[in-house]
Amino acid sequence: MSLATLPEGDWIRGITIRQPWATCILAGKSPENRPANWPWRGWVMIHAGKKKPEPAVLRDPLVATAIRGRELHLGAVIGVARLTDCHVDLGPERCTSPWAERDAHHLVLADVQELALPVPATGALPAWKPQLDLVEQVFQQLPDFRL
Repeated sequence: MSLATLPEGDWIRGITIRQPWATCILAGKSPENRPANWPWRGWVMIHAGKKKPEPAVLRDPLVATAIRGRELHLGAVIGVARLTDCHVDLGPERCTSPWAERDAHHLVLADVQELALPVPATGALPAWKPQLDLVEQVFQQLPDFRL
């Protein structure tokens, strides 16, 4: 998909996620845990928040394995993914991911694509509509992207 063929309209959102969780998503973390339901479905830009991660979190074995050898960028879009579902915690027998937190809403992500270079950006909470220039900068790095 070239920049000339990016779709128009309301097809993508940005989601700001603290580090190291944003980088963990690039390494396969799903679901992303949130305190409330998300009605949005579709493409999201993974935006790493500006806050530095707590050292104790980085020592968690699941996190440490996921981020090994990766840089933890802050204040930048680092990838895109398709948000396919959001459901409340269904218990360990139904939601078997080691990333799933109890009593949380689980954002299910698919088709995760990491950017080669982070694109500096200011995010917002919860989900935000990215400006066209940011979308263009992100998708310059994803020439084979397909909706």
